[in-house]
Amino acid sequence: MEHLANWINTLFFGIYPYIAFAVFAVGCLIRFDREQYSWKASSSQLLDKSSLRLGSNLFHIGVLFIIVGHLVGLLTPTSIYTKFITVPQKQLLAMVAGGIFGVLCFTGLLLLITRRLNNPRLREHTRFSDWLVLWMLFIQVSLGLSTLFVSAQHLDGGSMLNLSHWAQHIVTFQPNAADFIKDEHWLFKVHIWLGLSLFVVAPFSRLVHVLSAPIWYVFRPYQVVRSRWTR
Repeated sequence: MEHLANWINTLFFGIYPYIAFAVFAVGCLIRFDREQYSWKASSSQLLDKSSLRLGSNLFHIGVLFIIVGHLVGLLTPTSIYTKFITVPQKQLLAMVAGGIFGVLCFTGLLLLITRRLNNPRLREHTRFSDWLVLWMLFIQVSLGLSTLFVSAQHLDGGSMLNLSHWAQHIVTFQPNAADFIKDEHWLFKVHIWLGLSLFVVAPFSRLVHVLSAPIWYVFRPYQVVRSRWTR
């Protein structure tokens, strides 16, 4: 049984991450090449404006800070951030910031899901991929908030070190990355697995629009507009 458990742990957290990233990269390239007109967020504002602005703003603010926080928290080497704060202090900071922006994201998703469920026109125009992404995000954020209660039971930062070592071993292609989280709480494991699965579904859903942030818009040249009667 222990051998089987180790094999499953390696499959989910040592092999699956690379499968997920490969599907994400190849899938996005193929979709951009063949279906550029579908590369959009597909706004539903024309069908129903109620709670859209509030829900969308809360969700996007929350999720952007959560993504940045995860990237910085997981991928920053311990030798760098321990020059400024201790590991337990970093965990407490991550719990507070993650809790605040997690609640914002959760509230925004709840408003967006309720809006689609309560409007027949909007519900009819909601595709399966839209529901899949919304519910996956909702469950993912709920799991993330639930892990705060697990982290609160051990504030020494040990679990956070294991999670960061796992992430850094994955992105640097080092072996035995899955061993770091073998004994971690199941909530952390499901949270990681579902997060990786979002990369798998992204090329086939509206999630691809996150790759199209219009940074170039800030550096655009001025548009010269002339009256049609100008000679």
